[in-house]
Amino acid sequence: MKHAYFIAGTDTEVGKTTISAGLLQAARRNGWSTLGAKPVASGCDLTSGGLRNSDALALMAESTLQLPYSAINPFAFEPAIAPHIAAQEAEVALTVQAVLPSMRKVLAQPADFTLIEGAGGWRVPLAGQDNLSDLAIALGLPVILVVGVRLGCINHAVLTAEAIARDGLALAGWVANIIDPRTSRLEANLATLAERLPAPCIGQVPRLPQADAAAVADHLDLSRLA
Repeated sequence: MKHAYFIAGTDTEVGKTTISAGLLQAARRNGWSTLGAKPVASGCDLTSGGLRNSDALALMAESTLQLPYSAINPFAFEPAIAPHIAAQEAEVALTVQAVLPSMRKVLAQPADFTLIEGAGGWRVPLAGQDNLSDLAIALGLPVILVVGVRLGCINHAVLTAEAIARDGLALAGWVANIIDPRTSRLEANLATLAERLPAPCIGQVPRLPQADAAAVADHLDLSRLA
């Protein structure tokens, strides 16, 4: 049985790639073939092979099916700025219709477990009135939400879950990524998130001294996915 999900975050810098790599590692431990993609990425490094993004490379490292870099990250931009602004400066038409074919090819691969990771939060703009969330809608993928646990995360998480539901997509699960372990009343905040989010929590990932995929996977349970 094939499993495919769109990875969304409550904001930027909440650890979407860290959690995505951990999810891919957890799937590999189940004996599943894996594939991760990052359709749009800014903040890329210029290498001899072209622009490369560290997030996309991290997903490739946890993918048992290997595709060319351009298939995994078809829209790569050098400045570490909002993708739609980076695309404007590069004179690239960053529309959902432009991104869609490459991601459909990714989903057509024979991986047991496929993740397509977004950028920033749910309503990241693309060209015109398009948003990156429109890509998830066009692909019809259930969503795994990465909640960056810090002050204010409950509001961000609930609003994001409401937007996902309004867009007609299923929230398959969420991960509490504790990016600020000094968050006041941490356990109470986690309990409130569990009460308010309409999907199972598939893991609480503490602040790890070495947040590699293997360490993150130790805190995730794919069997909880709706």
